[in-house]
Amino acid sequence: MREIPGRRRKFSMRRGRRTALLGAALTCATEWHWPILPGVGIPPGGRPGECGCPHPDCVVPGAHPFDPGLLAATTDARMVQWWWTNRPTAPIILATGDRAPSAVSLPAVAGARAVAALDLAGIAIGPVIATPTRWSLLVAPYSLEELGELLHRQDWVPSSLRFHGEGGYVALPPSQTGAGQVRWERAPRPAARGVLRPWLPQVGAVADALVEASANAPGGSSSELAY
Repeated sequence: MREIPGRRRKFSMRRGRRTALLGAALTCATEWHWPILPGVGIPPGGRPGECGCPHPDCVVPGAHPFDPGLLAATTDARMVQWWWTNRPTAPIILATGDRAPSAVSLPAVAGARAVAALDLAGIAIGPVIATPTRWSLLVAPYSLEELGELLHRQDWVPSSLRFHGEGGYVALPPSQTGAGQVRWERAPRPAARGVLRPWLPQVGAVADALVEASANAPGGSSSELAY
């Protein structure tokens, strides 16, 4: 039977995407020592906003742990290889906090404004994750006490600004979720020569700019924004 060129290209693209996910997952776990696990993903042929979990009103479609749960996150190469060999299109989920990166996420418009403001002020930022709806800035791990002190200094914190510390999670590139493609707006860079683990800023260095950008963005006070 004669092979259809379009079908061959689609198969090649799917295979390339799966290889990219496995490669990225192994880099996160073994080179950067970030604990990860597969996310629930989106159902085959699913519509935008759909999630593979049984909850019809999932607020983070495709971009959360389900089976296994968050506590299964690991840096073990053999486990990561097994997961993405059996679930090659699963999103990569980072278990934040503890000794792993924490994150602060905000609506995409506010995220772009915050990054521009930080650049203008000459404040170094670390990796920035972007989806069509939200941006997440990865920061060094912070404690609840440290976060509480930072927020206490603010006059008001928009509900659209979210903090992902210990017990939290974010989806990593190049995952595909119900909110769309996950990509690096700012790719990770080494902490120092000979150190593969990416450099991360302290949350206090970026908190003011993130709060201000979220408050001034359209819909900045809304708690109904998609993840």
